[in-house]
Amino acid sequence: MLFWLVALFVLTPLVELVILVYIGMAIGAGYTVLIVAVTGLVGATLAKSQGLATLSRARGSIEQGAIPSGELFEGALILAGGLMLMTPGIITDIAGFLLLIPPSRRLVRRWLSSQIRSKIDNGDIQHW
Repeated sequence: MLFWLVALFVLTPLVELVILVYIGMAIGAGYTVLIVAVTGLVGATLAKSQGLATLSRARGSIEQGAIPSGELFEGALILAGGLMLMTPGIITDIAGFLLLIPPSRRLVRRWLSSQIRSKIDNGDIQHW
């Protein structure tokens, strides 16, 4: 677990910085900043539209008397994708867009669900 936290908070920003510097040297600093700004704006717009669509589906589930667990999980993935797109960097932008595009988000959701189920079945998740 500690390895993943170090990778997330230390290694990822370093790799992102190296990539941005490399891109800046290849196409120029102005274009690099423009790419980062545009992906942030497009990502925010996409996150808003996907979030509202998911909220609408959740409301529909509640009105039908069902628990909107899938919609809540998708909402969390949309939030994570939006946050990744606000973080400057190419790797986080790609991951963020993948979480905002419904087909790839569904794949991530299925994979995460299977991972969580596996940990629960194996008793790897402890109660708080």
